[in-house]
Amino acid sequence: MPELDQAYAHSGFDAFVPKDLLADELHQLQETGYDVEEPVRAANAIDPRDEQAQLALLDSLDEARLPRGPWSYEEPDDLEGITASWEPGLPVARPEEAHVAERLAAAWTGRIAGCNLGKPVEQAAFWTVERIRDYLQRLDAYPLRDYLPVMDPMPEEFRLLDNWTETTRGNVHGSARDDDIDYTILALHMLEEHGSGLTADLVGQYWRDLFPIAKVYTAERAAYRNLVRGLPVPETARFRNPYREWIGAAIRGDVFGYVHPGDPGAAARAAYQDARLSHVRNGVYGEMWVAALVATSFLTRDASEALTTALGVVPPGSRFAEAQRLVLDLRRAGATWEEALERVRTEYAFTPWVHAVNNAAVVSLALLWADGDWATATGSAVMSGWDTDSNGATVGSVAGVLWGSASIPERFSDPLEDRTRSALFGYDHSRISDLAQRTVRLGHELAGR
Repeated sequence: MPELDQAYAHSGFDAFVPKDLLADELHQLQETGYDVEEPVRAANAIDPRDEQAQLALLDSLDEARLPRGPWSYEEPDDLEGITASWEPGLPVARPEEAHVAERLAAAWTGRIAGCNLGKPVEQAAFWTVERIRDYLQRLDAYPLRDYLPVMDPMPEEFRLLDNWTETTRGNVHGSARDDDIDYTILALHMLEEHGSGLTADLVGQYWRDLFPIAKVYTAERAAYRNLVRGLPVPETARFRNPYREWIGAAIRGDVFGYVHPGDPGAAARAAYQDARLSHVRNGVYGEMWVAALVATSFLTRDASEALTTALGVVPPGSRFAEAQRLVLDLRRAGATWEEALERVRTEYAFTPWVHAVNNAAVVSLALLWADGDWATATGSAVMSGWDTDSNGATVGSVAGVLWGSASIPERFSDPLEDRTRSALFGYDHSRISDLAQRTVRLGHELAGR
């Protein structure tokens, strides 16, 4: 099969750049079994400066008209189809109120600290697993169990992202702003306003009202652009959106689990309304799975039990479920964390570094091999590469629910100074403790207490 010309090489995944959209759509289609040989040739024949021709070819890439090779996966999009695939027996239990309040405080702190931990190395094309390990070993900081240290002077072969001045060891004074935090705050706000009546259309309205488009990325930026164009849901998730199965929805799922503690099914159903605005198939499963994992974690301290239960909300014939089964099997087989990570990296080498499937596998790896230690889990998520801040945030949140506030070392929590930056209108410099208390109240309201 011919490869795309160098003119299409990029790492920005920008929904406003036609050549990015075309290249990423071709990759998305190839990944999902479609024959893209002829479209690749057509793309290479286009003048790299001809954006209209690139968009015209992009719009012609209809899955219904493209030949597809052997495909064994079953991946429904609609909520009815997804829930019909669930096995009976998802737990429904209400943990003690004091337990919920304490774990929610840990979840918010854990999510924000974990996000900051991964931010300086959130660029997988440069910060590979090997480079992260090399960097940490030179500083005698491997394995990672604290905020990232900074080399002074910095060798030429390393370059941290610009946010290092506020996210590295000794430089954290309150949380840095990040979309992994913005979406969590936004979900809390939306649910306070609408509760169980939240719909994808309402989510889109809140994006337009409160979220600058320049501060959303990949699938969310594509969906936001589609909202402005007047496209309805679910076309917002499909039109010129090659990122529709990536990680963006998964980073938005925590609060739906926070407010449905002990009820993974309810958490997953609520998360679906948020996810369908911008994602399809595995992208949607990612958010439903995170919500269910958080909800389930209120009922146990065993990461394996929580992950096994959360997998029940994912269609079993999907690529997402396949990846999760692989990780669980590796744990049962006695593989080391390093061996399991290498297996996952090999299996998903073709998958984009911000995809839902491979990053969820990293989340599970980090939790399963942590032996109940928050710093081990969150540090492992970041050392695994790929989407380091998103995985650090999700693992930090889930581990906080599983193991509580006492599990989060003060070296992570104290520098946050109980506050976080945010790009959301009206929410900059939010107090983390206030967000947690509001979440407790919202959970009571939704439970009718």
